Amino acid sequence: MKEPIQKKWIWVGFVLLIAFNAPWYLPEGMIEPYILGIPFWALISILLSLILCAYLSWVCIAHWNLIEDEEEKEAERERRQSS
Repeated sequence: MKEPIQKKWIWVGFVLLIAFNAPWYLPEGMIEPYILGIPFWALISILLSLILCAYLSWVCIAHWNLIEDEEEKEAERERRQSS
């Protein structure tokens, strides 16, 4: 299993979420519309920040190589059995 750092699609997702987190693509000086008293651009930033957190959590849970811990436990069991 490859480490997440070696999977290019993970980096593409990460870069896209970071790039669109700051709403540079909206017209300059856009404050309105307000949604529940919060500017639209701020809601975009909050929403994309939450998506970024969820994405990074999913990458760590689903794609992180935790085999080393399991191998260490297995080696410890074998040492105990051989003693």
